[in-house]
Amino acid sequence: MEPSTIYTVPRETACLCPKLSGTFTPRSGELHLARVIAITNQKGGVGKTTTAVNLGASLAASEQRTLIIDCDPQGNTTSALGFPKDPARRTLYQALMLDEPIDRIILDAQVEGLDLIPSDKNLVGAAVELVNLENREYRLRALVASIQARYNYVLIDCPPSLDLLTLNALAAADSVLVPIQCEYLALEGVSELLDTLMRLRRTINPSLAIEGILLTMYDDRTTLSKQVAADLRSFFGAQVFETVIPRNVRLAEAPSHGMPVMFYDIHSKGAESYIQLAKEVIANAQKRVGQGIERADSGAGADRSGGATASAAAAGAGATGAASTPDNSGNDGGSDGGGSGAI
Repeated sequence: MEPSTIYTVPRETACLCPKLSGTFTPRSGELHLARVIAITNQKGGVGKTTTAVNLGASLAASEQRTLIIDCDPQGNTTSALGFPKDPARRTLYQALMLDEPIDRIILDAQVEGLDLIPSDKNLVGAAVELVNLENREYRLRALVASIQARYNYVLIDCPPSLDLLTLNALAAADSVLVPIQCEYLALEGVSELLDTLMRLRRTINPSLAIEGILLTMYDDRTTLSKQVAADLRSFFGAQVFETVIPRNVRLAEAPSHGMPVMFYDIHSKGAESYIQLAKEVIANAQKRVGQGIERADSGAGADRSGGATASAAAAGAGATGAASTPDNSGNDGGSDGGGSGAI
């Protein structure tokens, strides 16, 4: 049974989400392609699904047509958008493995301007079946490329592991958004994660950049959350989003009602934070577009959306630098501005 309600943007949301659709007006004769953002962290429980659902809804509320791809076999993003488990539903598995036409997979996600490619447990099989296929890391990339011109943003919710599904997402992405829980153990894994992304950039997707590091489950009553936030900002500088996602009961409750938090409680701190995050993502994209125009003739050094990419030598040096020595000089990926620099 599919949900029948279409949520339109509440009046309060419209006030908080200024119309920024002009940001993505292509130049004459230029085909606009969506910014593809993989939301990933090898650690589970850090807010990947919450971020995919609520950032996607907030972007749609800002008149940015958005597609969310649920790439996690658990299907939590699909459920959080109001689609209960249904064995008869076509999902990402059919598109990846059975060449099902993508238009038969995409669902209207109940929010005006927001679409969904759903997931289910069959994706566990896809992770195994992909092993022996040719170009196994690029099947999702080909799928996204076929529909990329329809959207302003494509968000990919990745599983909490570095398997072939995650590799497919990272191969398809322009950039990576990394949610990090404001706890001690999150600090231990973040350098390893970015080192992994560095290696993937050298082998699978040379243009992969960091969209930003997002602090989640922040509790301003605890010294630990404040210390973790301060350490990450000191270590990664402009790559950390200014927006912080707080611990918020409304964020936890909204998925059980099958809707993004802005439609569950627009006045909650969680809703306000994700609306602010969407505005920050759009503002960063605007900076990238401006820089892309300036660098239009700079050659192969630019990624698919016009953002600068680091040289291979810089990438090789950065892998060890990110894991060992903090760099507060501004060379840690802030070249695109506001947390969208190169890895």
